Amino acid sequence: MPVREALEVLSEDPRFTELIDRRRGLERLGGGATWSEGPLWLPGENAVIWSDIPGNRILRWSATTGEVTVDRADVEFTNGRTLDRQGRVVTCSHGRRAVERTEPDGTTAVLVDRFGAARLNSPNDVVVASDGAIWFTDPPYGIIQPHEGHPGEREYGAHYVFRFVPDSGELTAAIVDMEEPNGLAFSPDERRLYVADTSSALRTDGGGQHCIRVYDVDSDWNCGNGRVFAEIEPGVADGFRVDEHGNVWTSSADSVQVYAPDGTRLGKIPVPEKVGNVCFGGPDGSELFIAATTSLYRVRTRTRGAV
Repeated sequence: MPVREALEVLSEDPRFTELIDRRRGLERLGGGATWSEGPLWLPGENAVIWSDIPGNRILRWSATTGEVTVDRADVEFTNGRTLDRQGRVVTCSHGRRAVERTEPDGTTAVLVDRFGAARLNSPNDVVVASDGAIWFTDPPYGIIQPHEGHPGEREYGAHYVFRFVPDSGELTAAIVDMEEPNGLAFSPDERRLYVADTSSALRTDGGGQHCIRVYDVDSDWNCGNGRVFAEIEPGVADGFRVDEHGNVWTSSADSVQVYAPDGTRLGKIPVPEKVGNVCFGGPDGSELFIAATTSLYRVRTRTRGAV
């Protein structure tokens, strides 16, 4: 059975109380991971899968049985994932330095692993836009941390946000002005793209970024006018999702932090472990699943994830 704790929230704006269902506490659904990332609700299976990156496996929590099991092992250090417009799972693989897709029969194939002649670094997080294009970030973590991939070189010499069109195979560098892009998500109308810069995460000199940037997206899917949307303290915005009202629900070192579209921090939901990423799910899309260090947690909200 889920372990339920009283839902402690730190409200900083009256709008926050409209988003949280405090009748139900923070629930720990299960654990056993080394570092949890990339949660995804599978509506057809009534379950959440998520990555245990150093454990090189994918874990599964079933809402039907309440149990956590190993979904797949030896998965080449998967990280973030999402569903495409046909309901197939699209996943970032540190080990393969690729974005891959899993078909309904369980077969998995690489979609893209090169930018020109250069190998990608280690795709980290991914979203699929309404036109079917796959957007993903490509920081270096899987090639500079042996426990999260395989040692390697930055072959194109930078860290970009890419847009990949599966039908044509076209890969475009959509954002090239960030240090280490990580989590990403579109606003509900897709006119904004939010991207985390987590370049401070492994620095010991106090440098680097720990912010979410936002870019305007035009009708041709070009990104411009990049600017800081929110500075995240403590820790970094490793991964995040956007709700139907445009609020950003982001990871941090001690909580899930929630920001309004205007950049105002509305409040925090403290979590007893460092948060890696989140996703919306459940039967009506109002449950927030939180991948945090060793565990998967759940919070009931009064909103839904953006479609």
